[in-house]
Order: sequence, then C-alpha cells, then structure tokens
Amino acid sequence: MDTMSVTVVPARSATSAAVARNIAQDFLTGLVDPIPAEAADTVVLVVSELVTNALRHGGGDCTLELAAHPDGVEVAVRDRSPQAPRMRTPDLNGGTGGFGWPMVNRLAHTTSVTCRLSGGKAVSAILAR
Repeated sequence: MDTMSVTVVPARSATSAAVARNIAQDFLTGLVDPIPAEAADTVVLVVSELVTNALRHGGGDCTLELAAHPDGVEVAVRDRSPQAPRMRTPDLNGGTGGFGWPMVNRLAHTTSVTCRLSGGKAVSAILAR
C-alpha cells in the first residue's frame, strides 16, 4: 500500500489548497499501479475541497494523508476543530458555500468524521481507483 502524509499550512488558503492538489497529483502519478485520469481528477477535487474546508473552518492548518488501497484511494484531512462538516442548503446568491460537503459525499464511496483524542477531527473519504 502506498501512503503519504503532509502538513498543509495556510500561508494563503488558495495557495495551500493548490499545494495540496499538486501533492495529491504527484502521489497519484507515483503509484506503482496507476489509476485512470478521471479517477485521479476526482481524488484531486476531493483533496482540494477537504483541505479548503479544513483551512477555512478547522483552525487554520491541517494534515493531509493519502493512502492507495487495492480498491480505492483514501483521502484524510485532520484539523484542530471538533466541529464536523454538515450538510446545508447551498447559498446560490451570497457566496457563502454549502456545495462542497454534499459533493464529497456524492463522489466518495464512503466518508467518515472521527473525533481525535488529541483534539480536532479527521475527515476521510474513500474514492474509487
């Protein structure tokens, strides 16, 4: 199993999300058993969404963990906030979001939110290879 863990800090949130996307792409490209381009794009999209949410709502920094399993790719993002993501009505006019967590749940086979003993949470998504 291929695994990788990196800490993403919010020098600028957009830059940090871009760095996370690049890290995910490099991870996927380096897999011994590569995944199709469409599946890789989905993984990178989920990485971007989870990292952006963690930086915006999770206390300012986060850790991205990627793991390749025989049947899927696991994306896990840890942050300092105990607050779980929630489904909410997307804001079509005010620009306050509400689209990301439903999208992640639609794209992933499974999602989970785990409270960490040291504080904060881990948000995980398993995606198809």
